Amino acid sequence: MATLHRPLTLTFMPHRIACFGGIYSNYLALQAALHDAQRRGADAIYCLGDLGAFGPHPDRVFPLLRDAGVRCLQGNYDNSVAGGLPDCQCGYTDPRDNHFAAISYQYTLENTSPENRRWLDELQGAIRLDLDGTSLLLCHGSPRKMNEFLWESTASTHFLDYLCRQHEADCILATHTGIKWRRELSGGKQFVNVGVLGRPENDGRTNVWYALLELHGGRIDVEFIPIDYDHRRLAREMADEGLPEEFQQTILTGWWTTCLEILPAKERRRGKF
Repeated sequence: MATLHRPLTLTFMPHRIACFGGIYSNYLALQAALHDAQRRGADAIYCLGDLGAFGPHPDRVFPLLRDAGVRCLQGNYDNSVAGGLPDCQCGYTDPRDNHFAAISYQYTLENTSPENRRWLDELQGAIRLDLDGTSLLLCHGSPRKMNEFLWESTASTHFLDYLCRQHEADCILATHTGIKWRRELSGGKQFVNVGVLGRPENDGRTNVWYALLELHGGRIDVEFIPIDYDHRRLAREMADEGLPEEFQQTILTGWWTTCLEILPAKERRRGKF
């Protein structure tokens, strides 16, 4: 897997859109986020991929997404689980990161039902929305590669401008890094990393995040919404399922204990380790 599937194009007129990525099997945070988005009057809800990984009971997220009418695209984890591939295609190079990724992937693969794996296989790699002449492109890592890491500190404005021009998008929404951010670009365009629901942001807080977008006459306003959930229960369920203590500590403390080597220097300095 190197590039995206052809984008699924949807044309309709929602005014308020909720977007999140990286559920990572955190069905408790997903429940809380769906309730919050509905309470805030979201007309449509999108998941930018990676339904499984990291957390316990991956099959519990699927009925929640279906019942809420969430439109999902395919992340690297979903692509791997659907195809029974050897690894998660997460894009890590560090041996320690790959060690924990292998544990997480094997657990998710073994505990995702055949029915849900078939459902993941049907997902598109990107979704394009045409909202009254404003084009939004929803992807997982980037428009050019499903598992590309685009970080706030290292993604140049020039490059993000190029992506918007190349893919004819007024706004690109992505996830994959696990840390939310946004950038205003030339001509009123913007790039938004919507954050993830699966684990906290490596900032010592236990809440997770999603993005709420509102359209105002061609302008897109973005608000990042914090979500609190029963993180202690999630950690207990991780322990009961035999998932690594390192995963549990991230949920309980808000500090990443794995996937640290992928962080650029500026993002890593914000963390504890």
